[in-house]
Amino acid sequence: MAGRFAPSPTSDLHVGNLRTALVSWLMARHAGVPHLIRVEDLDATRVKAAPEVAARQLADLAAIGVDADGPVVWQSARLALYAAALEALPTYPCYCTRREIAEASSAPHGDGYRPYPGTCRTLTHAQRAERRVHRPPAIRVDAGGAEVTVRDVWAGEVTAVVDDFVVRRNDGAYAYNLAVVVDDLDQGVTQVVRGDDLLSSSPRQAWLARALGGCEPSYAHVGLVTNAAGQRLAKRDGAVTLADLRARGWDADGVRSVIGASLGLCDPGEPVTLATLLDRFDPSVRPQSWIWPGA
Repeated sequence: MAGRFAPSPTSDLHVGNLRTALVSWLMARHAGVPHLIRVEDLDATRVKAAPEVAARQLADLAAIGVDADGPVVWQSARLALYAAALEALPTYPCYCTRREIAEASSAPHGDGYRPYPGTCRTLTHAQRAERRVHRPPAIRVDAGGAEVTVRDVWAGEVTAVVDDFVVRRNDGAYAYNLAVVVDDLDQGVTQVVRGDDLLSSSPRQAWLARALGGCEPSYAHVGLVTNAAGQRLAKRDGAVTLADLRARGWDADGVRSVIGASLGLCDPGEPVTLATLLDRFDPSVRPQSWIWPGA
């Protein structure tokens, strides 16, 4: 049993990421299970500065006190696990472009995700051979239109029909949904805390965990940190990373205090340790969305 925080080293962590990481740590510590950190660098392998970004992310987590019980795991070192999992799944090749999917699928979900309509599922061998000449295929699961219900600690039951989502892209890279599920199963992760923009992906990941012979973790999706316009916090909102805030006179203790106040665990400006936050933390209370006062 374990909880985990799994950043992708495509950019420095901002206050919203740090807040989610802190809640992840608090949930694991409250439950008495290890807290793991995993660097999800499959997409970041094409980013030249990814190792340096990851090092800064780990340093920022340590600065606010979010540590890992055990070594940090890197997805780029686990490709053999993803390959073995792919072989165990019902799959088929897909030659559709994004434009073709957009034209053929129903309206996107609230998170922008477009469910795949199954266009390539019934192609004949001859049709696949013809399409392969023009475009290498992605690999999709054959979910058979399964309806899956998961339970979130704070959001309650979430039910969705699972579409035939991509598990390996047409450039050969393993997809996020496959890698994250394989990693969680392999590492014994039973508790996943993340932003609520990922809530809608939970039924797909639960289906995949079950298809691989495992069980999905307990999900807990945290309200997002936003700017004053209600948009998810991003670098464009100014001083939102620890490095930016340090340049303006903040230290890690001050950032931890502000995050703690946003969770209702301390007063604004109150100096707090992680031990104090843990003592005051109630896992039954959902961390709501929060407007970053500096945005």
